[in-house]
Amino acid sequence: MANGQWYPAEWPDRIRALADGTLQPAVPKRAATVMLLKDTATGTVVHMLRRRASMAFAGGAYAYPGGGVDPRDDDHQIHWAGPTRAWWATRLGVDETTAQAIVCAAVRETYEEAGVLLAGPTPDSVVGDTTGPEWEADRAALVARELSFAEFLERRGLVLRSDLLGAWTRWITPDFEPRRYDTWFFVAALPEGQRTRNASTEADRTVWIRPQDAAEGYDKGELLMMPPTIATLRQLTAHGAADALAAAADRDLTPVLARARLVDDEIVLSWPGHDEFTKHIPTGGASA
Repeated sequence: MANGQWYPAEWPDRIRALADGTLQPAVPKRAATVMLLKDTATGTVVHMLRRRASMAFAGGAYAYPGGGVDPRDDDHQIHWAGPTRAWWATRLGVDETTAQAIVCAAVRETYEEAGVLLAGPTPDSVVGDTTGPEWEADRAALVARELSFAEFLERRGLVLRSDLLGAWTRWITPDFEPRRYDTWFFVAALPEGQRTRNASTEADRTVWIRPQDAAEGYDKGELLMMPPTIATLRQLTAHGAADALAAAADRDLTPVLARARLVDDEIVLSWPGHDEFTKHIPTGGASA
């Protein structure tokens, strides 16, 4: 294909199976991902990681730090700064307990995969360097799920800074995919004094890259990406780090979910509002 759109070869067969009733859709798991931004002399850049080719889901694709919601993240002992849980519940379209878990997942996953922590000792501060051995031990315990995020914050006397996040968009994995996620995408600016690193076992490379350069790499077929990733990159090209956080407040969070329908002798796969991802798949199986 001309661009770098991630498109599994098994999709046509799964779409047909869903249409004829032989495939039961998987229930999507809640997840969160964060587009971490910083302003530089040459423009705003976003932190991206490349998923290992061996990964079952989107192997080799560029993405942002993120992952699934941990049920323990709805623990109300979490010290919280910024908009209230009720505000986040309204913003994300869920109940308060789920809203807290989603926001916690965004902050936790950014720390687990990029080493960046959106929390501080007070409601108006952020921790500095988090690369020491004790920090790394806690990060590893979080990854292994030996330590809940609430326990981690409590142990270190930290307050979660929900005001450093902006909810940007929401995508749900197509219902014909075996691994499905209901994912909220957030934006955040890299806190002063912190730096990213490849802390994820799921990634073989991390980069800071201008959104327009990443989009150009996708258009040339040089960078592999899933539809939500390239869609959000195109949206970010008009924003600086602080501007993106401010703009997030007015973003529409109606979920984007792919649709597959049979039209004459082909399957038409589309993402509402994102025409560039439309696929026409002959019923024989070849994609166009």
